[in-house]
Parts: sequence; C-alpha cells; structure tokens
Amino acid sequence: MVKAIQAHNVSLADLEAKFGLKQAENEDFFTEWFDTPPEITDIEKQYLDRVKTNFMRLVKHPPLLESAVKMIVLSPLLDLAGFYQEPFLIATEESIEIALEDEEEIIRGRIDVLVIQEKLWLLVIESKRASFSLLEAIPQALASMLSNPSQDKPVFGLVTNGSDFIFLKLTKGNQPKYAISDQFTLLKRESELYQVLSVLKNLSQSLS
Repeated sequence: MVKAIQAHNVSLADLEAKFGLKQAENEDFFTEWFDTPPEITDIEKQYLDRVKTNFMRLVKHPPLLESAVKMIVLSPLLDLAGFYQEPFLIATEESIEIALEDEEEIIRGRIDVLVIQEKLWLLVIESKRASFSLLEAIPQALASMLSNPSQDKPVFGLVTNGSDFIFLKLTKGNQPKYAISDQFTLLKRESELYQVLSVLKNLSQSLS
C-alpha cells in the first residue's frame, strides 16, 4: 500500500532532488495519449453526452465531492474502457490532502486514489474552488507512481476533478522520467470526453 502523502509538502522540485525525476523532452516518450486512438461508437458517444449532462447538473450544487465525481464521471469512463473486466482489478489507496495558501485563507482539497493493477493510478480531486488547478495534483500523482515496484514497465496516471483531465506517464530505469498530456475538458461546447475515453481505451489495450 502507498503511504499517505501530505500533498502540500511534495513538489516537482522535491521529486527531482530526491529521485532524480526528469521531464521527458522527446514527444515519442508518451504517444499513448494521442497516437492512433481507438474508435468511439455512437452508443458510447451518447452515453458520454449523458455523463456530461449529469455532471453539469451536479456542479450547480457545490461542494463537488470526489465520491460524486467517481460515481458520475470516472466510473462510466472506466467501464467503457474495459477496466472493470479481466484482467484488471481496482484497489483503493489512502486519500491525500492538498493545502494551498491564499491571501486570506487556506484552500484545501482532497485527492482520492484508485490503482489498477499497479499500472494505472487515478487521482480524483475534491475541491471547494472551481479554480483549483490539476497541476497542483501532478507532483502527488508522480510520487504515488514512483512507489510502484516495477522497474521495467511504464506506469500511467490520470488526474481529474470531474471536468478536466490530465494523463501522465512515468518510467524508471536508470533515471525516472515523466511526461504529461494536454489537458482535456468536458466544459467545451464539443466535450472532450470522447478523447478521454479513447486514451483510456488505448491504455486498457496496452496494459492488458
């Protein structure tokens, strides 16, 4: 099990200093999020459109809890991508906390962590502020991914607050390296949930 991390104590600079972590500069390092994505069927698109509608109704009644994000948004995506089927198993890790200093207050958020076969780490952010950036969760995602015992296979991550999504890839070897995807959002008129599902399908096929 991954030890709980006080998120405000972890930064990319810390990971670089302690683990020699380096951001990959070669675009070919992380092609899984954009290279030849699997097709999304019309039925899947209709389902994802309903997911967006349900989420937009949910955000009208804050705070947005991570349990609701998992139920309304993440669970349908994992189901459609095949992560509830063999050979995958999902484990729940300890939640970790984010605290950001504002001018007048401390903004707190929580990250709930799900792990699939120690190969895909899913971090779901709960926050009272819509402006809470996914970038604040990336160091915590990478710290969790670095704890994976496998040295020779890449580990992937997804950070989401329900409306926005960022994918991560980490390899260890002689020097741990990571890369991040573009940020996807369902808030656009043409929701990018289709692309998110394509990436998850691609990861499902490569990790099975």
